[in-house]
Amino acid sequence: MNISIIIPNYNGEELLKKNLPKVLSAARNYKNGSVEIIIPDDPSTDDSAKIIDNFIKNIKDKNVKGMTIKNSNKSHAGFSHNVNRGVIHSTGEIIILLNTDVAPREDFLDPLISHFEDESVFAVGCMDESVENGKTVLKGRGIGKFERGFLIHSKGGIHKVNTLWVSGGSGAFRRATWDKLGGLDTLYDPFYWEDIDISYRALKSGFKVFFEPRSVVRHEHEKGIVKRDYEESYVKRIAYRNQFIFVWKNITDRKMINSHFLHLPYHLLKSIKDLDFAFWSGFFMALSEIKKIENQRREIKKLFVRTDSSILRDYKD
Repeated sequence: MNISIIIPNYNGEELLKKNLPKVLSAARNYKNGSVEIIIPDDPSTDDSAKIIDNFIKNIKDKNVKGMTIKNSNKSHAGFSHNVNRGVIHSTGEIIILLNTDVAPREDFLDPLISHFEDESVFAVGCMDESVENGKTVLKGRGIGKFERGFLIHSKGGIHKVNTLWVSGGSGAFRRATWDKLGGLDTLYDPFYWEDIDISYRALKSGFKVFFEPRSVVRHEHEKGIVKRDYEESYVKRIAYRNQFIFVWKNITDRKMINSHFLHLPYHLLKSIKDLDFAFWSGFFMALSEIKKIENQRREIKKLFVRTDSSILRDYKD
């Protein structure tokens, strides 16, 4: 199968220098099709563009090519917009998403791609050697439960291969299904929940999502753009906003919808008690997008063939 490795970038100068050679090594090691490396660049203010151009210019392999898409429109910036730009320009049957802070092992591609022999598979996630507070934590499989009106997601044990979502920072996706689902939802920009959202929509539409422990990447989360460039209070507001968007857009089981609205006063009052005003801010930010959310909800429901409860039963760990 031909593959497209997409690496969305924003001010990732040092990470690109460090990790692009490792991506190229993995691409060269793949022998079952052609590989293109696409680096869509949001309006970076560092030397990212020079590094990307130089990297592409020096790819000399017959089976590997590179390209970049430069965005000068700040209103169309953010992770989902940037990834979607890359996908539009891709030609591979399988899309591999890698963050700039991710370094793949040379042999990580073959185990990922093998799953796509099954036409019903939409996405496959990698084993993350996640660097956190100086320690390496193995992760990459997600689980979740619906509790007090929200989807609560968490890290699952790596002894199983089913997963509730595939990370947009290190995962493989079937292009045809991606297009059918409409790609990443830009309502979640600048970051968070977009990968959970598309994985969940795929599961509700009858597709399969897996975790592949043999496909190993090293992920230096603390060097990524979110940890590095955004204030914690802003990140928290966006995370709350996107948690609301996810529920309002995707949850269709009547019992869960009722639970969400019945628990909403509890959460709003508790956030006041805890002085967690980011929750209120996230709520109003989501509310301001309600028309867009409702329109998307109407469209995506046409694809759903499974209930929320039937999905979440499978991901308790």
